[in-house]
Formats: sequence, C-alpha cells, structure tokens
Amino acid sequence: MLLTELKVELLNKKYSLTEQDALLVTDIQIDFLPGGALPIDRGDTIIPVINTYIKRFEKAGANIVASRDWHPPNHISFKAQGGLWSPHCVQGTKGAEFSPALKLPKKVLVISKATDPQREAYSAFDGTNLDNELQKLDVNRLFVCGLATDYCVVNTVLDACELGFKTVVLMDAILGIDANPGDVERAINAMVKSGAEQALDADFLDAEETLPVGEAEVDVLAAKPSLLSGAKKKARLRPKTANRRLKTERG
Repeated sequence: MLLTELKVELLNKKYSLTEQDALLVTDIQIDFLPGGALPIDRGDTIIPVINTYIKRFEKAGANIVASRDWHPPNHISFKAQGGLWSPHCVQGTKGAEFSPALKLPKKVLVISKATDPQREAYSAFDGTNLDNELQKLDVNRLFVCGLATDYCVVNTVLDACELGFKTVVLMDAILGIDANPGDVERAINAMVKSGAEQALDADFLDAEETLPVGEAEVDVLAAKPSLLSGAKKKARLRPKTANRRLKTERG
C-alpha cells in the first residue's frame, strides 16, 4: 500500500482548528532520540513534521501541550529496580530535556508523567492533571503526535477517548518501535477501535501541500485500508475512568 493511496482515503476529512482544539506532543525527549539512553530508531525524523503542526496550531490560537517522562532515579521501570529499561528521562538530566530541534512555544503546557517511583505510567493522563487542565481550557478535541506509537502514544490516545475527548492521531507525526513485529499495527488498530480518527498534514484546511515523508519513517505506512475506514468514525464521548492502557513503556 503506497503512502499516496493512504492519503486518498484520509483526505475525505478536513480539519479546521479552533481554540477548543489542542495539540499533544508526546515525549520528544533527548533520551528517546538517536544518541540518547533509550533511542527510537529515526525518532528525530518526525520532529520537522511536528514543528509544522505546532505552527499551524499556534496560528489558529489552539492549545499546545507537551508530555514528558520525568522519572525519579529509582523508578520502577529501570532494570536496577526490576524493570525492563535502562535509566532514561531522569528528572533534571540532559536526557530528560525536550529535543532542541522541537520548536515549542513559550506558552506550552508541560505535563510530567511517571513521577512516582513505584508506579509505571505510559499515558500522558496517567497520574497527571492533564484531564483537568484540558477541561479548564475548554478543549474538546485532542490531536496526538510523538513517540512511540506502540507505547506512550497508544496509551495516551486510549485514555483520551475513554475520557470523552474527540481524538485524532497525526499519522505523519508518530513513530513506533515494533520490537515485536506487528506491535505498531496492533497499536493503530486499538486506537481506531477506541474511536480515534487518523489524519495527515494535508487533511487540514490550511495545508497547501503534503510534507515529504521518507521511506518507513512514519507509522501511517503501517495502517491498512480496513483501519482507515474505521478511522472515519467520530471519537465516542464516553465519560468513564481511563482504564484501557496497554501495559508497555518506552516513550
């Protein structure tokens, strides 16, 4: 399935942004990028696309949120505490900083997650005040991008849908790990099944042309036509407690 063929499916929906929209940039931190403590292959390739989205949301007066892993040094996810991962995104370290290539505005809302040493947290909603902050801003539609599709992105999207937000996954601005073949596809399937829509840069009313995408650099390439048709459904509004997280952690 060619990327251009996928775009034909996705372009049936055009988005016009308002102050009730928010862009959530997930975990674009130094430790998750090439050269970091827990790098995602080619994780830096989506940053220019994310910067384009940031400019678009700023211009529309919409809200911009950035989540970050903000682990204490003895976090339960680290190998020394019996976890799966090498230490990463430790509070106050260089690796926990946002990428300098990421052009976040001064008024960005920063959400720190996984701050409890005894609790793993994958979603930007898990153990944070993100839900309350979005409600205070009167946000009803959330656009999600960042790292990693099959870990923190999918869990954040599942929680957003569960909490009643209309949720849109920016497919040209996410990237997965696929440590177990099929993880990315399963994550995309789970997001669509939960009610999330999928979009690309060209699906916005102000987009004049689509951004170039390198081979296999974004997870829109993992989507199948069956998933795309399901993505056209509106996100369901279900004011329930967020409890459908996938048990994973790595961005």
